[in-house]
Amino acid sequence: MKTLESRSLLLALAMAVPGTALAQPDTNTLSNQNVKSLPGLVISATRNKSTAGETPHKTTIITREQIEQQQAISSDPGQVLSNLIPSYSPGRQKLSNAGETFRGRSPLFLVDGVPQSNPLRDSARDSYTIDLDMVERIEVIHGASAEHGLGATGGIINFVTRKPESGRVSQSVSASVSTDDDVDSDGQGYKVGYRVSGQQERWDYLLGGNFQERGIFYDGKDRLVGVAYPGEIQNSESYDVLAKLGYWLDDDQNVEFFVNRFELEGKGGYVPVAGDRDKGVPTTARPGIPDGEPGYNKVTTARLSYSHGDWLGNQIDTQLYSQTFRAQFGTTPYFPYEDSNGNTQFDQTRNESDKLGAKFTLTRDGLLNDHLTLTTGLDVLEDETRQMLVETGRTYVPKSRFRNYAAFVQGDVAVTDRLMLQAGVRHEQAELEVDTYNTIDRSNVTQDNVTVQGGNPDFEETLFNAGIIFQATDHMQLFANYSEGFGMPDVGRVLRGISDPGQDVDNLLELEPIVTDNRELGARFDWDRYHLEVSYYESDSDFGERLTEENGTWVGKREKTEIKGVEITADADMNEAHNLAFSYTYASGKSDTDGDGGVDKKLTGINIAPETFRLSWSAAWTQALSSHLQFSQFLDRDIEGDDKDFDGYALLDGSMAYQTRAGKFSLGVENLLDRDYFTYYSQSARVSDQYYFQGRGRTVTLGYQLDF
Repeated sequence: MKTLESRSLLLALAMAVPGTALAQPDTNTLSNQNVKSLPGLVISATRNKSTAGETPHKTTIITREQIEQQQAISSDPGQVLSNLIPSYSPGRQKLSNAGETFRGRSPLFLVDGVPQSNPLRDSARDSYTIDLDMVERIEVIHGASAEHGLGATGGIINFVTRKPESGRVSQSVSASVSTDDDVDSDGQGYKVGYRVSGQQERWDYLLGGNFQERGIFYDGKDRLVGVAYPGEIQNSESYDVLAKLGYWLDDDQNVEFFVNRFELEGKGGYVPVAGDRDKGVPTTARPGIPDGEPGYNKVTTARLSYSHGDWLGNQIDTQLYSQTFRAQFGTTPYFPYEDSNGNTQFDQTRNESDKLGAKFTLTRDGLLNDHLTLTTGLDVLEDETRQMLVETGRTYVPKSRFRNYAAFVQGDVAVTDRLMLQAGVRHEQAELEVDTYNTIDRSNVTQDNVTVQGGNPDFEETLFNAGIIFQATDHMQLFANYSEGFGMPDVGRVLRGISDPGQDVDNLLELEPIVTDNRELGARFDWDRYHLEVSYYESDSDFGERLTEENGTWVGKREKTEIKGVEITADADMNEAHNLAFSYTYASGKSDTDGDGGVDKKLTGINIAPETFRLSWSAAWTQALSSHLQFSQFLDRDIEGDDKDFDGYALLDGSMAYQTRAGKFSLGVENLLDRDYFTYYSQSARVSDQYYFQGRGRTVTLGYQLDF
């Protein structure tokens, strides 16, 4: 039966009083919106090793305490990132971050600086390559950036992995169970983890692993949430293993190797039941045997790094890296073929991407009487990507080899004690290699469509950035920034969609790169216990990419796009035990659909996040007991001339923790009031009866962690 509203209200009140809510005991950590800066904290995602709170653009540092605070409520990375990063779209609650944009564009995901995004054939699973248990903090650079090359047209999200504990052997065990509020057996899941690290003489090491099993999701009316073709995090299993080994040659030199293996795979057992969008009937699911194999993500990231803190007065950082990425999608009513018994079956696809790269960075400070710091470097990347049909073994997207070389120089000038200037230039040289291939007829997978002549289109782009930071008063800092980002269109989507004969890869205009200009103005205010940051940005691309749905598939339209937005974040330490945090974000965008040079059509929810208010309250009632409440309001949004208007909704989450000598116990509740709502993506990004999903209803998670 449906849970009574009185039960919802009692739970909400319980979370707000001592003994019932969850947060970390340390009230000096950042708020959910991360307005406070951490003095002296270096942002490793910036090549010049900028300090938090001293950049000409907005940055967000998500601490380990914040990550744990969110994981007590939800283990979905999309939900966590949406809750913690202003201007990041609401999570889809699927094994897909399609439509989860950052300032209206694509973010570049990194793990310790190793790129995770796959722009040549975007699988839209970039945030599902590492478990958040393995992450020490998340560094976020807002707005287009070329600091790490290809892909960061919306910004950079860098997952910094955990570091070994120094001086002794340190171990941690953790376990959690989760369930829907009716405690249905198929809605239950669990997670277990273990980690050990330490240091011995010049060696340091870390080994960690976890396993998670997720149950099926229920919505606010206790209906099964529908299953989707791209892939599911519900009713799935995953594991992650992280290993690090470091050696200190001397006090200034360090060599480190790290490898992370992440797998997430659906368990099957449920089939979709189409909804009725016009009548407000959601897409659901029922027990059954789905066609084909379950979807999955399987990713291995490895890095060998060397750093020297004082080589002839220079700081040197180098790394060699690789990433092996496999993303399998579910079966769709396309690619029909006959099996050995003459029965018609439908194939499914798998993306395969292999990256090899290197980064070299040299920094020299103390120049011009300590007024100038110069950073220079060289990046090399080779990416091979293809999309294949699993059952028939045929190639859907031909193998695309992308080679990229980039050199850069960045200067930081301290003009006075209050005025800092930054400027830099990066030159990108890239080549795409595609052999002659045949496209596939989606209605008959055994037949070819057309032959496309291969080619080697190459590109050169010189990208600039410039910024200013002015400490106007002891409490107010002003900043302004101009930066350019470099991206590629979804090459695979272009190549597989060619239907006209006589095409040549060298002459396909759609393969031209995407250069995004980002302009930002902002101010930071720090009054000891109160903090406020306001920024306004504009993000323009003369030849961008807008996704649009045609005949059930997504097609990339190369169009001029213009996006603008506002981000406001604030927090207040009411006293030593209580912290309030607030954020407001708004963005709008248009594209040039008729090619006349002027933008004329509003971007939909596949690009732009809704106008959003967030409010949170963290409290440490005693040294052992702490609590956290967070409220999110997504406001209505109209799309002119489109059937993708958004009816907003509000969500309340809560958690509590109790620290004992025997470990820390936690209780978290997602969607505390059991709201029944359609997700932002379902309402505003895609018009479909098969993708009209409700959000997850009230979900309870009990957790335990012991560090020793």
